[in-house]
Amino acid sequence: MTAADSEPTGPTVSRGAEATLRRVEWMGLPALLKERETKSYRAKALDERLRRERTRTEARLLVDARKLGVRTPMVYDVDLPRHRLVLEQLAGPTLRELLENLELPLATLEGALRRLGEGLGRLHAGGISHGDLTSSNVLFPDGPDGPPAFLDLSMGSRSPGLEELGIDLHLVEEDVKSLHDAADALVRAFHEGYALGNPHGAKDVRARAKAIRGRVRYA
Repeated sequence: MTAADSEPTGPTVSRGAEATLRRVEWMGLPALLKERETKSYRAKALDERLRRERTRTEARLLVDARKLGVRTPMVYDVDLPRHRLVLEQLAGPTLRELLENLELPLATLEGALRRLGEGLGRLHAGGISHGDLTSSNVLFPDGPDGPPAFLDLSMGSRSPGLEELGIDLHLVEEDVKSLHDAADALVRAFHEGYALGNPHGAKDVRARAKAIRGRVRYA
C-alpha cells in the first residue's frame, strides 16, 4: 500500500492524543501508518494547518536525524493532504522496558544509556530537538547492546533553543530516576555519552536541564 491510495485497514497499535498508529504492509514490508486525526475542538482551518505542519515536520526530522547518524524509523511514504506517514516498523524493547527489566545487569543498562546519550548529543549538535523524549519513545531494535532508535519526532524542531535541548535532557533524567534504583549511575552514563555526541554544547545543555529541574521541583 501507499498512504496516498489506500485506506488504513491494519490493526491499531496505539491511539494517542495526536495520532493513531496502525500496522500495514508497504511494498511487502511490515510498516506502521501514522495518521493525525481531526480535533473537533479546534477551528477547522487551524486544525488542518497544524496537522499538515506536524506531519511535514516529523517526516523531515526523521530523515534529517538519520543523516546525522542517529537511528530513526525510515520514512516510506508521506501523504500531507491526509496527514499520514508510512514508517518502518521497528521491533525491540523500549527504554522503559529495559529499565523495568530487573534481570538486566547494571553494566548492560549503563551501556544502553551511554549510547542513548551519544545519540541524543548527535541530534542536538546537528540542530534538532526531540520534543517528547520519554522512555517509551526510545527503542532498542538490536537489544540493549545495540544503538537506540528515536521515535516520534513530531514535537521536535530545527534550530531549537537551549530551553528545548534542556527539556530533552531533563525528560530522560527524570524517567531514569523514576524507573530504576541505580539511577545515579545510569544518569552518569547518559551524561558521558551525551558529552561524546555533543562535545561543544553539553555543558550548557546540562546546566539548562538542571535549571529546569529546579523550576519543576519548586513550581
